[in-house]
Amino acid sequence: MASDLSPRLLAIVDALPLRQGMRVLEIGCGPGAAAREIARRLGDGHVLAIDRSAKAIAQARAASHAELAAGRLSLRQVAIEDFELEADERHFDMAIAVRVGALDGRHPEAGKIALQRLGAALTAQGRLFIDGGDPLCEIVLDG
Repeated sequence: MASDLSPRLLAIVDALPLRQGMRVLEIGCGPGAAAREIARRLGDGHVLAIDRSAKAIAQARAASHAELAAGRLSLRQVAIEDFELEADERHFDMAIAVRVGALDGRHPEAGKIALQRLGAALTAQGRLFIDGGDPLCEIVLDG
């Protein structure tokens, strides 16, 4: 199946250290193109794609029937600064954020809260990647 990713997003997904079976949190998923591609690469892994926008989640849901039906992708409308694991939800191995103001320095106060939320949502070895490097930067979360 041909990817519906832009060259920029494809480069970002290609740069992620993805492994079969991982649990990945995509923050600010928009219409879900990157989330679908990541889910495709994880085998029996899982992607939770979140976005603060109801419209974005509706677009992602409309374009992601196969991934949702297979259980490889789930969607949730929530801002990262309000994100919490649900009662029975396992921690994530990785988080990825592209053009998310709370994590790229545009909204530093929201960013402090977002990093705390991510620290609680990722495994002890969990890693956070954002755009802005070549093509990614890794943000090291304080223990």
